[in-house]
Amino acid sequence: MTKTLADLYQGYIGCLNSQDWGNLENYVGTEVAYNGRMVGLDAYRQAREREFREIPDLHFDVRILVSDEKTVASRLEFEISPSGEFLGLPVNGKRVKFSENVFYEYEGGKIVRIWSVLDKAAIEAQLSRS
Repeated sequence: MTKTLADLYQGYIGCLNSQDWGNLENYVGTEVAYNGRMVGLDAYRQAREREFREIPDLHFDVRILVSDEKTVASRLEFEISPSGEFLGLPVNGKRVKFSENVFYEYEGGKIVRIWSVLDKAAIEAQLSRS
C-alpha cells in the first residue's frame, strides 16, 4: 500500500513529538529550505532539538491537514510553557496558546521546502494580560 503525503506528514509529526531525531532524515530532505532560506537537514534538526530543550512541554497538535500530490498544508496548535524568551517575547515559563500555519513541499517522499507563519500576536495578547 502506497503512503499518501498525509500519511508521511503524520509520521513526520510523530517523529518530532517522540524526538526520534535519528529518523528525521526519513521525512526531511538533506537540502531543506525553511521560509525561503536553505538550511539543510542538520541545521533543521538542530533547530528542532533546541526547541524541545527550551520548551519541555512542546507537542505538535495537528488540527487541520490538507494535501495534494506535492504539498501538505497544516494548522498546528500549541499550548506550551517556554523557558526564557520565545519569538523574542519574555514568556519565562508562562503557559501560552497559539497556532502555526505551515506548508510543506515534498519531493521524493521527503520535505524539501517549509513555509511557516506563527500567530505571534496571540502570544503577545496573552502576555499583556498577565
